[in-house]
Amino acid sequence: MMMNTNPIGIFDSGLGGLTVAKAIQKLLPHESVIYFGDTARLPYGNKSPKIIKKYSLQIADFLISKGAKIIVIACNTASALALNEVQKHVKVPVVGVIDPGVKAAIHATRNKHIGVIGTVATIRSKEYENRIKATDHTMTVISQPCPLFVPLVEEGWLDGSITKAIANIYLEPFKTENIDTLVLGCTHYPLLKPLLISQTNQKIVLVDSAEPVAEKIFDLLKTSKLQSNSHKNGTLSCYISDFFSQFKTIAERFLEGPIADVTTVDLL
Repeated sequence: MMMNTNPIGIFDSGLGGLTVAKAIQKLLPHESVIYFGDTARLPYGNKSPKIIKKYSLQIADFLISKGAKIIVIACNTASALALNEVQKHVKVPVVGVIDPGVKAAIHATRNKHIGVIGTVATIRSKEYENRIKATDHTMTVISQPCPLFVPLVEEGWLDGSITKAIANIYLEPFKTENIDTLVLGCTHYPLLKPLLISQTNQKIVLVDSAEPVAEKIFDLLKTSKLQSNSHKNGTLSCYISDFFSQFKTIAERFLEGPIADVTTVDLL
């Protein structure tokens, strides 16, 4: 039987989804979180829809085996390509990051010109564009894949001449499109916020899905009566599919704090 103290399960292709875990624990401090980062098989952004669905179902099964009462797909690529399959596959609620981001972007824009940046697979799926226009067909959506942003963030190159030059190339299409809102369609991108603002327009609203996702989880737990009945602070347990030398540095960069409970799991 599902208990309220069961954890929230979150997964991403790597460690970027820890930004979502951080937002959830900030809003819901009594909830425990199990996080799975598929570090052995990242990035998902250049893989086929078939393999992304396969990986997502494997990870969902793992999170269910750990007692997850809800699953958050904190990967934009997997949210775009595998959300429906995961929802059909498990018996607990499953939430992606795209719908909360879309709602936040629509709420933020004043001139109905929205930019979207993400991995090649996320942009190719047109999930953001389709969902924005399904809500309001008068919206103008300009999308741009930014595949080099993920490795740059993983390496800690958040600034500097190389990163600035690459950002300038990626963001060039937006400079003539009068966008007032930019959706960060990858969980790695929030770490680039200062650079993105400097390379675009100081007045542009950057939409990070982490907080809207946390708010959606808050509402879903309440309506589903799955809120934790514990009065203690929740815990964060982190599982990864491959350990690498910079793991701790990168993970703590996303969490903006220490990480201790980490286990390597072979899902291959």
